[in-house]
Amino acid sequence: MARRKDDPLSTYRQKRDFTITPEPQEGGTPSHGTLRFVVQKHWATRLHYDFRLELGGTMKSWAVPKGPSYDSADKRMAVQVEDHPISYNTFEGEIPKGQYGGGRVIVWDKGTWEPLDDPEQGLRSGKLKFVLHGHKLQGRWTLVRMGGRGGNKPAWLLIKERDGLERAASDYSVVDALPDSVGSLPDVHGQPVRAFPKPASRRAAKLSALPDFIAPQLATLVDQPPTPRADWLYELKFDGYRILARIDGQDVKLLTRAGKDWTARMPHLAQAIAHLGLASAWLDGEIVVQDGHGVPDFQALQNAFDAKGAAEVVYYAFDLLFLDGRDLRALPLVQRRAALEQALAQADEHHVRLSEAFDAPAAQLFASSCKLGFEGVIGKRRDAPYVSARSADWVKLKCGQRQEFVIVGYTDPKGTRTGLGSLLLGVHDEETGALRYAGNVGTGFTRQSLQELATRLQVLEVPEPPFAHRTHVAGRPHWVRPELMAEVAFAGWTRDGRVRHAVFHGLREDKPAAAIVPERPAPQPTHAAASGSSKPARAGRGAEQVGELRVTHPSRVIDPSTGATKLDLVRYYAQVAPLMMEHLAQRPVSVVRTPAGVQGSRIFQRHLDKGALPGLRELDPRLYEGHPPLLEVPDAAGLAQAAQMNVVELHTWNARRDRIDRPDRLAFDLDPGEGVAWEQVLEGAELVRVLLEELGLPAFLKTSGGKGLHVITPIKRLHDWDTVREFSQAVVQHLARTLPQRFVAKAGPRNRVGRIFVDWLRNGFGATTVSAWSVRARAGLGISVPLRWDELQDLQSSAHWHLGNIDARLPEGNAPWRGYAKAAVSITPAMQMLKDGR
Repeated sequence: MARRKDDPLSTYRQKRDFTITPEPQEGGTPSHGTLRFVVQKHWATRLHYDFRLELGGTMKSWAVPKGPSYDSADKRMAVQVEDHPISYNTFEGEIPKGQYGGGRVIVWDKGTWEPLDDPEQGLRSGKLKFVLHGHKLQGRWTLVRMGGRGGNKPAWLLIKERDGLERAASDYSVVDALPDSVGSLPDVHGQPVRAFPKPASRRAAKLSALPDFIAPQLATLVDQPPTPRADWLYELKFDGYRILARIDGQDVKLLTRAGKDWTARMPHLAQAIAHLGLASAWLDGEIVVQDGHGVPDFQALQNAFDAKGAAEVVYYAFDLLFLDGRDLRALPLVQRRAALEQALAQADEHHVRLSEAFDAPAAQLFASSCKLGFEGVIGKRRDAPYVSARSADWVKLKCGQRQEFVIVGYTDPKGTRTGLGSLLLGVHDEETGALRYAGNVGTGFTRQSLQELATRLQVLEVPEPPFAHRTHVAGRPHWVRPELMAEVAFAGWTRDGRVRHAVFHGLREDKPAAAIVPERPAPQPTHAAASGSSKPARAGRGAEQVGELRVTHPSRVIDPSTGATKLDLVRYYAQVAPLMMEHLAQRPVSVVRTPAGVQGSRIFQRHLDKGALPGLRELDPRLYEGHPPLLEVPDAAGLAQAAQMNVVELHTWNARRDRIDRPDRLAFDLDPGEGVAWEQVLEGAELVRVLLEELGLPAFLKTSGGKGLHVITPIKRLHDWDTVREFSQAVVQHLARTLPQRFVAKAGPRNRVGRIFVDWLRNGFGATTVSAWSVRARAGLGISVPLRWDELQDLQSSAHWHLGNIDARLPEGNAPWRGYAKAAVSITPAMQMLKDGR
């Protein structure tokens, strides 16, 4: 909203009738030296908190719907509003109904503030850093503007900086703990910042439903122990398979790091974990088979599985992520380990053991572990939370060079050897992602493993090497499809990228082949970089590692309006994958790729006719006869892989692949025309919901991430596409006839000027709707988010949630759609009701 530079309070005055409202009209006296701040708790149409900073003779003001948070992970929305007079700092009272901002106001907090940089420049550039000295709010904070400066109410984020005063939201909510007025208390003038007292008991964890899957935290390979020593504890690095145990009463599932269910392989272990007596939990650990000296033996572990002798397997648990209805991942490691030790108190140590933590000099422990024959040690920051990514908070030091390789071929045996001579190895290039030759391994095999490998590889043979560029290999190699992986120890790398003195240790089945790149040690993480960091470690020049995925060109900006990078996008999809797979599973998917960013050209792809897409796979071509095979996202790992290939949006069909001819949902897309206010879109969604419920149909709500809203109705798979499409059209036509001033049933921009087109065309065969949790390929990177209906009026736009603030929403997950899976109904009665005109 425009205002005169010589009267910054003109907008404030224009909005108020001072013959009615008790709010102050004049400016008040500016401060000398120190600047004041105030936070007013305001019960207007919706409760919110007005955050005000004195600057330039007025109070710069933001409306913060949820109020400030001491959790640095909580990026609280702050909508900038008109400047207020300094005299407003002491205002408490009742603004009459019918007046702007009608409702009760109290001074929730007050004090002084110190800008850390030029505050005027900070307001212009969109980043304002400052220190607060208040009764409730203290320490360093930041206001960050989202997107550009356009609009009459720019949106910002209010963030607590990490300065030793931050507190996890699960531990402390300042708005709940201190709800009352401080108006009568003396002012605070730059007094020393004091730390909040820590509770005597262990911090509370957040209440949460038991997740279906938790991606594991991964360690960064380093070349020396991190410092300072007091911040770290160490465990032995086991030579086995990473296994996460999901416990739901007596139902125990043993899952690999990629989410494969291995419970049937180790029934004795599942039974032993069930006997722990935990109501619900998630354990993280490693399965091993030990030799006669108690040292893990990877080859023996594999042999145990192959011989169906997995009863020898021992599970070493080293973390507890969830316990009895509480999510522990935000707690410090030392608290999680204390809870883990208690949880394993009754464990049968023949099968389940605690991985011991050692408070000893890392170099000494590392040397001892190597001497004993262990693979190395794992270091973990004592105060770090658990994150589902490769993190600098966990590091690994290896006694020798050892990693996985893709098996790309084999050679014939010579002399008395049977089966095969050697395995030919490959890795994916760190820069291009292309598979390249990495040498061979010819030792470390047993007679049995040679024969078994030869049998498995013969069925994978292909006539040409699986490399983009021709590679010379001596002799007559047999090439195979790059599907199997070998664990190999070696002395080092040659200049041309081949392994030296390689020794085979066994096959790996718990990682995707596409994730295999040369593993290089990173420099020692500094204290500042490691402290509380959940960012993935670097994976080589020009690349980053997100879980098992190498991300090329990570710093490339994909949205200039926000500065978001490709790495931000990949990290998001890796993080949201468990939630999003509930909406993607078994559904044909189309994608939108933006290789040049969201302002560049777009590639809409529903087939592989425009090139391969790692992370997606083709479906049976008979599902869509006369067209190339459709695509699907087969698992959670595929989402991050797709984002690495510049996929931004994912759209799904209204049917699943097992019954492609029978839709299982209706999608109503509220598309506002020119001149439609956002409040009308909110009202329109409510009206669609009312009509659907009158027809006996359930209605679930989500943002589109773009301009409008989506109302989704799950239906039983009883009717064909034409019937469902005609019914959805009839629903929208009924709306348009009943409320012609609000709705239109015809597509086209001219038809919906001033009205909302409820798009029923998305219910036809082959049509798609953007998936829940998908990012949108447009400026701002809005995200389609499932909502409860009681959240509707709090939405500020369809892109209310976007890549810049979605972290705050992820804990809510799919809970707003709880019951969706069982809500499907037949549309037959509703069809009859519309036909009869009831």
